[in-house]
Amino acid sequence: MNAELPLLFTVPPSLAGARLDLFLHTTHPALSRGRFQALIHEGLVLVDGFPRKPSHVLRGGERVTVTVPPPRPSEITPENIPLRILFEDVALLVLDKPPGLVVHPAPGHGSGTLVHALVHHLPGLPGIGGVERPGIVHRLDKDTSGVLVVAKTQAAHVELTRRFAAREVQKTYLALVHGEVREKTGRVDVPIGRHPLRRKKMQAAEGQARSAVTLWKTRESRPRASFLELALLTGRTHQARVHCAYMGHPVLGDPLYGGRHARAALPPGCPAPARQMLHAFRIAFAHPLSGAPLAFEAPVPPDMEALARAFFAV
Repeated sequence: MNAELPLLFTVPPSLAGARLDLFLHTTHPALSRGRFQALIHEGLVLVDGFPRKPSHVLRGGERVTVTVPPPRPSEITPENIPLRILFEDVALLVLDKPPGLVVHPAPGHGSGTLVHALVHHLPGLPGIGGVERPGIVHRLDKDTSGVLVVAKTQAAHVELTRRFAAREVQKTYLALVHGEVREKTGRVDVPIGRHPLRRKKMQAAEGQARSAVTLWKTRESRPRASFLELALLTGRTHQARVHCAYMGHPVLGDPLYGGRHARAALPPGCPAPARQMLHAFRIAFAHPLSGAPLAFEAPVPPDMEALARAFFAV
């Protein structure tokens, strides 16, 4: 994408009444709603030739022009942080993210993030997909380990972002959860929305919540804990953690959703987990350039494996 080739849209009658920013993201999910809002504020979005606010209500039939500037150089300082690389080619980098590593800079995490490591490893990465989050097409929580995909080119970033938004990426997690799950398989189809009072917390809710679907199956189960495999059909913030808590089996070690169960029912002599026992085990998708099917797995990290052995050793 560059400033000489703007994006052109005509608002269909079916989307009359939609907000400008929401219409743009719905029509072109390769760019986030926040990115479109930033472009609108910069005067790079015109509706019938005039700038409008993100909240501008469309009537239908308008022509919307979006100028997407080329990537700006990142101001992120490269840091030589080791990376566990599972795969790399000209378009992709697939990593096994360790627990405790923040994915991108945020308040309180201005250095030492995965992005700082990526900029060191890939000098040509800055600006791909955004200045503060170069190459990032999805994220894992700080204390969630496992497979993470990074785009190395703008074309790969756009296509991967589209595929994540279109639910064309298969994501499988492993979780150690509180209590015995007697059923072998199940489905949680419960919307997830922002908590009204705690803005960093999500909740299973109706109203403004967005649809969220998780399929699960039980690998191991004992009275104190169970080992679940989770297939996330949607990609909501904290989805696996929220849905496990909704089931009545919160992820062990989860300080946000575990409540009194976060450190309860541990085997005798077993130290409390230092983080939520959640691991992004497998990801499968089509290569953004060639279309070839790809699948990657990250081994269960030592802390999670040790706790599983303590619970399920015969």
